[in-house]
Amino acid sequence: MNMQSFPAPQSSAPETVHFHRLELGVIMGLYGKMVAAGEWRDYGISALRDAAVFSVFRRTAEHPLYRIEKRPKLRNKQGQYCVVGMDGQILKRGHDLKSVLRVLERKLIRAVE
Repeated sequence: MNMQSFPAPQSSAPETVHFHRLELGVIMGLYGKMVAAGEWRDYGISALRDAAVFSVFRRTAEHPLYRIEKRPKLRNKQGQYCVVGMDGQILKRGHDLKSVLRVLERKLIRAVE
């Protein structure tokens, strides 16, 4: 009798990175302010293998104005959170989500004439 050993079955779906409830609460708080100001109109959330991405749109059919990314592999280096502009330039990166999002809150403040 021929005995063969087979490797253990592996999970078919690779693990993905997601935003936690508290992180989404902070992001959605800023999103609500920007929608009320008429700056943003739509958003999309992506859970990828190495990053979670919250994309912000001015109109539904456009490229995102900003991407808020969470990359846990960068946690010990530059910080796992970053805000990326429309042109791909990183506007702010850090370890604390609230401090990283301040770069977008500044756009909400306007001079009153």
